[in-house]
Amino acid sequence: MTSITAYGIYAMYTEWEENGTYVMGEVLVETEFPYKNFAKLTTWLFFSAVIGWYCVTRIGWKKTTNLRSWKMALIQLMVLGFAIICLYEVLYNFTVLNAQVAAGIVDGKIPDIDSLTIAYPDPDRPWNLIFATKVFLAAFIISSHALYLSTRSRKNLEEVDA
Repeated sequence: MTSITAYGIYAMYTEWEENGTYVMGEVLVETEFPYKNFAKLTTWLFFSAVIGWYCVTRIGWKKTTNLRSWKMALIQLMVLGFAIICLYEVLYNFTVLNAQVAAGIVDGKIPDIDSLTIAYPDPDRPWNLIFATKVFLAAFIISSHALYLSTRSRKNLEEVDA
């Protein structure tokens, strides 16, 4: 996950220096790894983020068992808000992606889905829609899982084998 992120930041910085603009996540959507017509780097980033979150929660769950109720309530409120925002972004990006594909088909040509972008929130720094959808979907899955973990009943440390 770190190497994909570092590569994406480097490629984005290089494009910014050359052109004065960049498309967020475009290089990760265009790069296939480990060979052509296999998984794109956005897919690997999505997969590693979700699996990485799961591993972190399995390793560090004991540290959250002693949180006071008001701290846990605050964490739950923040995680719920983040989950709602991420769900909205996933639905929004899917809607925009679907609309751009439909608009392209109406013109008589099938658009290249990997190159569709949205110039939001800054026209000089648009987001690749495939990248945005996968990133926000991973964030939604992670925040929903965090909300689930924070609301389930606490088990005694003696009952659970680490």
